[in-house]
Amino acid sequence: QVHLVERGGGKVQAGGSLRLSCTFSGGAFDQYATGWFRQTPGKEREFAASISWSAGPTYYADSLKGRFTISRDNAKNMTYLEMNNLKPEETAVYYCAAEGRSKWFPRWADKYDYWGQGTQVTVSS
Repeated sequence: QVHLVERGGGKVQAGGSLRLSCTFSGGAFDQYATGWFRQTPGKEREFAASISWSAGPTYYADSLKGRFTISRDNAKNMTYLEMNNLKPEETAVYYCAAEGRSKWFPRWADKYDYWGQGTQVTVSS
């Protein structure tokens, strides 16, 4: 059974940076694309970024391009999200997700097969 665990959330001031990490276990990591989503209370889960199983193509939400960077290390079964110039409205629970390489819809939350428990990111003004 695939298991995802996020780490690296916390509190930061506006304009600051955080690096989230996601550990993958229980399967062949290079057979899954991975993505990051975020969610605030009362709202749907929002796509942030996704990266292919080969660490090749990446996709970002338009509002995050140039500030967020997704990466992965297949040797370590890890996915990362580097977040810079954070804004208070980006306070949310951030989730890591994995989707089998036989299909890949990077931006669609309901296409992902596995999810982590989430990590809270709080950006103060």
